[in-house]
Amino acid sequence: MAQTSYPLSPNPVCVIGSEFVAPYPFELIVVTNSSGDHLITDVNHKIIFKVKPCNTSYHEQRMLLDADHKPIVLIREKMMSVHSGWRAYKGDGKEDSEMIFSTRTPKVMQWKTNIHVFLGNKTSSSKKNACDFKITGSWSKRSCGIYMGDHSQTIIAQMHKIENTENIRFIKDKFTVKISPYVDYAFVITLIAILEAMKSSSADEDDADEDIGDVVQSVGVVTQVIGTIFS
Repeated sequence: MAQTSYPLSPNPVCVIGSEFVAPYPFELIVVTNSSGDHLITDVNHKIIFKVKPCNTSYHEQRMLLDADHKPIVLIREKMMSVHSGWRAYKGDGKEDSEMIFSTRTPKVMQWKTNIHVFLGNKTSSSKKNACDFKITGSWSKRSCGIYMGDHSQTIIAQMHKIENTENIRFIKDKFTVKISPYVDYAFVITLIAILEAMKSSSADEDDADEDIGDVVQSVGVVTQVIGTIFS
């Protein structure tokens, strides 16, 4: 298996804004309460962002806010999308000209988390348009990575599950995100907000799909070993 690498040169990944790009690696903590709101803090528990649901009659939506409740990004589910499409807009905008990026799943049916990210008004309708970023891993285990490009092993952020030992009733979920240097951390949190919104509406189904995927992968490994023994 190829070893993942981190970008060493200051070639920034800036999607939402340069004010969210730091020249050093750091860690954010994402806490989800029982109402579905997300509180994002640093390791010293300073509030960095908040993510709140703001659904309409026609769209499932989330708003990324700064610590002073100023809108940074609006994410909105794309209607009638068989590939679970989402779009991100500047501030609280909703016009095509205000779209920052879009996401979609490459397959209608998939066992593991796999989301492609396309910057600006770039679409996936043409095979020439490879994704700019991808999210892969296991959402049920809170172990997803965000990578550069479609086939790259360069990781820009990685999620890690935190076991909630505090037994606080209103905390529904808690995990950390380790972010590489020169990477837009508002962009990373926006992608995680999209991932959570996609999974929250079908959590049981997605967990079952990931379990099936693990079984299929294990069977494949066993079959390969047996084939090697008897070849």
